[in-house]
Amino acid sequence: MSASGMRVGFIGLGSQGGPMARQIVDAGHPTTLWARRPATLEPFADTAAAVAASPAELAAASDLVCVCVVDDAGVEEIVAGADGVLAGLADGAVIAVHSTVHPDTCRRLAAGAEKAGVSLIDAPVSGGGPAASEGRLLVMAGGEQETVERCRPVFAAYGDPIVHTGPLGSGQVAKLLNNLLFTANLATASTALTLGRALDVDPGSLAEVISHGSGASFALDRVAPTGGSLDRLAAYAGALLRKDVGLIAGVAGAAGAEPGAVLDAADAALALMDRRR
Repeated sequence: MSASGMRVGFIGLGSQGGPMARQIVDAGHPTTLWARRPATLEPFADTAAAVAASPAELAAASDLVCVCVVDDAGVEEIVAGADGVLAGLADGAVIAVHSTVHPDTCRRLAAGAEKAGVSLIDAPVSGGGPAASEGRLLVMAGGEQETVERCRPVFAAYGDPIVHTGPLGSGQVAKLLNNLLFTANLATASTALTLGRALDVDPGSLAEVISHGSGASFALDRVAPTGGSLDRLAAYAGALLRKDVGLIAGVAGAAGAEPGAVLDAADAALALMDRRR
């Protein structure tokens, strides 16, 4: 029996989800996995994790199902599609959406889950695979406090801190705002280094100075090795950042909230990456 007493199902064994699932298994939680691509299951061959033939079969063996796929369409299909998670979960079970998606997607799925006696919380994460492997992912959990607390022992296998952000959907909003600010900071860091070069200050030296000063940022650390260019980052993260900036811009627009300078700067970063939204 695991410390939480919960049987865990995990779907989405990519570069971040794979290490998260491994941490759950290594923590001793009874774990069931499902994946579209058999290759993503290979790293678990030497573990006690079971493998299900479908999301519904995985759900039938789980008290908590964690979903960590790429986008809204994927989450909808896994949760509510034919032979999806909701087809197999028992009354009282929980779904945790670790994917970064529109908060309304989580609210819509939660309404359907409630009819089946199932709770759904949104719990997007930040930090990537290395942070998951080290148990230090940031987990932003939106939903009922009691449900979040039930899941906390499982989340603790890969997350620290685990922050309850408020009602359902608030975890997604917090994650999107974090990514919006990161994207904006990419623009300011990149253009500051470029301006420094134009003013005869070596970009490497300038990055070292700023990293020890009040202008330091996580984004600066990402662009300093390239002298301010965003090309390398755009190749692997540009599309996801465009998705997330577009999502939070839509959420703000629907709420009648003015994003202000942070969205302008994020749009500038997307333009520099040739990933305009």
